Amino acid sequence: MADTTVPIFSLAELRKGVDQEKFRKCVTEMGVFYLTGYGAGEKDHQLATDTAMDFFAHGTPEEKQAVTTKIATMRRGYSALEAESTAQVTNTGTYTDYSMSFSMGISDNLFPSQRFETVWTEYFDSLYAAAQETARMVLTSAGTYDAGDMDKLLDCDPVLRLRYFPEVPEHRSAEQEPRRMAPHYDLSIITFIHQTPCANGFVSLQAEIGGKMVDLPVVQDAVVVLCGAIAPLATQGAVPAPNHHVRSPDASMREGSGRTSSVFFLRPSTDFSFSVPKARSYGLDVSLDAETATFGEWIGTNYVTMHATTES
Repeated sequence: MADTTVPIFSLAELRKGVDQEKFRKCVTEMGVFYLTGYGAGEKDHQLATDTAMDFFAHGTPEEKQAVTTKIATMRRGYSALEAESTAQVTNTGTYTDYSMSFSMGISDNLFPSQRFETVWTEYFDSLYAAAQETARMVLTSAGTYDAGDMDKLLDCDPVLRLRYFPEVPEHRSAEQEPRRMAPHYDLSIITFIHQTPCANGFVSLQAEIGGKMVDLPVVQDAVVVLCGAIAPLATQGAVPAPNHHVRSPDASMREGSGRTSSVFFLRPSTDFSFSVPKARSYGLDVSLDAETATFGEWIGTNYVTMHATTES
């Protein structure tokens, strides 16, 4: 396996009660870990990835337009290269995300074909079950859970998104623009990330641990698990939501720097409510002018900002 400072846990072993103290310490101090034995295999990831990549490469402009959502507050269907800007959401710039993507959820989906729908629905279901089980372990490990009925919280509104990060052009190399995607924490309970490696060995994904950005290289048969913003809200701030970003390669590493990232966001239902002052006290950036807010209100404003047109 790849050399990494971030711990690797087996879901099968965690079920047996193995490494509980190590897991608790990792979850409360880092908010990020690798997970193996979670159900989906490399063939499952590859099939879903290949299905999306085939559409990216061969879908006609008309076919892509047909599965591009008109609803700015939802992530569904196809999103073109540089159509989004995480930097705008986080107020860290106006540069775009140098990626294209395809997304699905439980409902309101836009699929280009029946085969695509079948492959992705089976993949979605397997990741959903694994993410729910993992989230339960994460939220209980801290011993401070106070978000009500956990079964209700974990009856979620998840999103699965396949991102393709092509090799960057010269104007997006690290010397010109250091990142393909801006630093951010996820608006989720937890997030699964399955990566493919860059052919040239460049490590693009990093997470902030102890005030430093740490590489998260590909680990065979494992996903990266990142605790999202709902984790501190549900654990009285005990579980952090680490910032992470996607780096750009420098000019000498541009060739062979393409990669994909299959991301499963275990998001709460849109009516999940929280205290805005408490969220801010946990370091979360909530701009809503209210004492309490729902997850739907919070994430809706972020999606609108992400798709806003920038001035060049």
